[in-house]
Amino acid sequence: MRLNKLKDKKIVILGFGREGQDTLKFLRKKFPKKIIGVADQKQFSISSFQFPNIKWHLGEDYIKSLKNYDVIVKSPGIPFKLIEPFVSPRQKITSQTEIFFENCPCQIVGITGTKGKSTTASMIYRVLKSGGIKAYLVGNIGKPALSLLEKVAAGSVFVYELSSHQLYRLKKSPHIAVLLNIYPEHLDYYHSFEEYVAAKANITLHQKKSDYLIYNSQDARVKKIARRSKAQKIPIKGKYYKLNMAAAGKVGEIFKIPAGKIKKALEDFEFLPHRLELVGEFRGIKFYNDSLSTIPETAIEALDYLGEDVETLILGGFDRGLDFGKLAKRIVKSKVKTLILFPATGSRIWREVSKAKPRSRILRHFFVKDMKKAVELAYLYTSKGKICLLSPASPSFGLFKDYEERGNLFKKFIKKMKNGK
Repeated sequence: MRLNKLKDKKIVILGFGREGQDTLKFLRKKFPKKIIGVADQKQFSISSFQFPNIKWHLGEDYIKSLKNYDVIVKSPGIPFKLIEPFVSPRQKITSQTEIFFENCPCQIVGITGTKGKSTTASMIYRVLKSGGIKAYLVGNIGKPALSLLEKVAAGSVFVYELSSHQLYRLKKSPHIAVLLNIYPEHLDYYHSFEEYVAAKANITLHQKKSDYLIYNSQDARVKKIARRSKAQKIPIKGKYYKLNMAAAGKVGEIFKIPAGKIKKALEDFEFLPHRLELVGEFRGIKFYNDSLSTIPETAIEALDYLGEDVETLILGGFDRGLDFGKLAKRIVKSKVKTLILFPATGSRIWREVSKAKPRSRILRHFFVKDMKKAVELAYLYTSKGKICLLSPASPSFGLFKDYEERGNLFKKFIKKMKNGK
């Protein structure tokens, strides 16, 4: 929404995490005397937040407070389907992303995809900086967007990592859109997979002929979205980091950055943790941490990227009902000799592998419930010169707090046991 339309409206911020707090700071500066509501299911101490004129709605009845407001600034983590029964057609539901897009005077490069958007956004940022462009990295991986809106100089460029939640119902698209891939995920958040795909499509839906769409021409769903786009289309190809690099390179070309500078920026790029991260080589074994692999497709891509040296594969985690059939077939075709499997999806993955493999295909498998045991088995059954890959193909919840804890424990025990202790 345009800021002038918010001036006389009763506003509530729904969800008070990192983005919600940034939104409150921004709105408080814009409207210092306005009473602004804050609604969150968590009960926390409000004394730590020194904001005047705030009406707090905390605890289990927080959603019921929405009826008292004209505009709801919703945080991305709260599903629309959760709040729909509590809002009326007269109310406007917006987001920090929408407020930013509607009021930003600078060019925006938006990046989305089920996987790879953080890495690609970081690469694009580095490429732009190498070309002397005043660039800012915002969104999930960078700073909250609104905190920078009034601090930037004319001619700046915002590199915005956009999740499907941030794109959902967005009415404006970035000048340069990067669409990497679309796989089934977040099915508990949306009414259907089709709704998730439609959210991703918003990154290009409102683009004009003067805009650009850089898209993965190897992804059928992405290609279908690209065909409907009015923007100038730039297809790219590649697996994993090669796809990310291709996208970053094309953005650099649009901004007329010399090829040599683009090449050096990408060669010097330090890959992000938990995304096919080389932990190191210990006792002759290379260990890769791909804890951010939360769907089967990313585990398949990791096997494709690392090739036939992967001998041990650690899989499994929280069960969202995804199909592991294609992953099982890829494992059977690989040179993997040992599977180490976490609950709850580990047992489902093994059943699919058992159905897919011929009798002649020998595969060891172990069911484990902690990372220490998984790493012990990896050291025991991975040959020197080969690879142990953690690429779970499942979310982390259950045994681990999040993918970062899962990946960090993997790295911790690898280094702890490197001397055979």
